Amino acid sequence: MNEKDLVMNISIRTATPAEAPLAAFLVNSLLSEIMERTGGQHFSVTVEETAELCRRLMEQGKYAAYLAFDAATDTAVGCMTLCEAHSLYAQGSFGIIQELYISPHYRSRNVGAVLLERAVEHADELGWKRLELCTPPLPEFARALSFYEKHGFEVTGGRKMKRVLPGD
Repeated sequence: MNEKDLVMNISIRTATPAEAPLAAFLVNSLLSEIMERTGGQHFSVTVEETAELCRRLMEQGKYAAYLAFDAATDTAVGCMTLCEAHSLYAQGSFGIIQELYISPHYRSRNVGAVLLERAVEHADELGWKRLELCTPPLPEFARALSFYEKHGFEVTGGRKMKRVLPGD
């Protein structure tokens, strides 16, 4: 099977809240890969916690998840999540691709490109002026940076930073 045939056998669909456990499993696979490749404990979430949060955010309309399936086997092979943000520098509402994960066997077969096309369609539907994302840490994920640049994203500078705040 050539690369084009594989792409034709990939279907993308909007995840429903009932599919939150599947989205959570794929997102946790991404987080595990990031931690394994960087040697750091950057995240401490379980699939169950992630699934519940994903379900709630989707039900509230604050989060969208798209699942990529191998149509021949109906196996989930990728996931992309998006949310809306607002800023003056972006001139209003814009989208953030929070997570994008493709199962290793399906990488370099245009599955990610198809998911990114769906992100652009989603952005157009909501009137967003731009899409943003953060790549996993470099240099371990230099290939991801190259992928995003190939698909029209540009480095805007800075580094992603966080401050964990005490919860309830």
